[in-house]
Amino acid sequence: MGVAGSNKLGKRKIGLALGSGAARGLAHIGVLEALEKEGIPIDMIAGSSAGALIGALYAQGKDSSLMINLALDLSRKHLMSLVDLALPKTGLIGGRKIKDWLESAFGGKIEFSDLAIPFICVATDIMTGEEVVISRGSVLDGVRASISIPGIFTVVKLEGRYLVDGGLANPVPVSALKRMGVDFVIAVNVIPDISDRVRHAGKEGAEDFKEPNIISVLVQSIYIATYSLVRSCLEGADIVIEPWVADIAHGDFHQAPECISRGKVAAQRSIREIKRKLAA
Repeated sequence: MGVAGSNKLGKRKIGLALGSGAARGLAHIGVLEALEKEGIPIDMIAGSSAGALIGALYAQGKDSSLMINLALDLSRKHLMSLVDLALPKTGLIGGRKIKDWLESAFGGKIEFSDLAIPFICVATDIMTGEEVVISRGSVLDGVRASISIPGIFTVVKLEGRYLVDGGLANPVPVSALKRMGVDFVIAVNVIPDISDRVRHAGKEGAEDFKEPNIISVLVQSIYIATYSLVRSCLEGADIVIEPWVADIAHGDFHQAPECISRGKVAAQRSIREIKRKLAA
């Protein structure tokens, strides 16, 4: 089960901000595994895009081992079975199968009020560009909105607003936690420096620069847009954990074991600092 409640390391309210990053977001599972093992209590979770999915599962009470099994299930073959092509109205993929998979992963339809750990996720109003914090109603609808990459997934209509990927407005939702009264924030960023990705591709060989397809163009466009926001998003965090994932592409869900391992290693390196700051 997720570590919640009894904060023996101090009286501060501890929040965990899990950022966007597609397949790289699987590193969040490794971070959670390390925090769980060290007994770091989490009082609230905020997630954006991939971080919304991982954060919601953990907030429900699923421990890291259960999430590891779910991640390993997301092979390329399985991912293709989740694609339901839509008429190109607001996105290429309808998202019905994704929502069915989410319902299966969560074990049914759940509300935010049902979660073991308070949780919020962020999406972006595609009409205004505003950040939308989702904290009530259906968790499945909230997560589905937060992961809706523009152009790929159809938009989600919630409470009269048309919502897409949370990473466009707040890729690592530290500020959302602060507004909820959290006073100690651990932020996890899995959006690497663009230059790191380019340098790695150059070392690996020219084949890494092959002509992109429409999906990779759309995802890379979001990546470029969100990266410029990341540094400002992290400014309010007390601890920033950044797993090395620059060599992992957006769609490399088959690299789940590697992502999880790197998230765990990065978190372990931060444990001493987390405990020192909480005890101060």
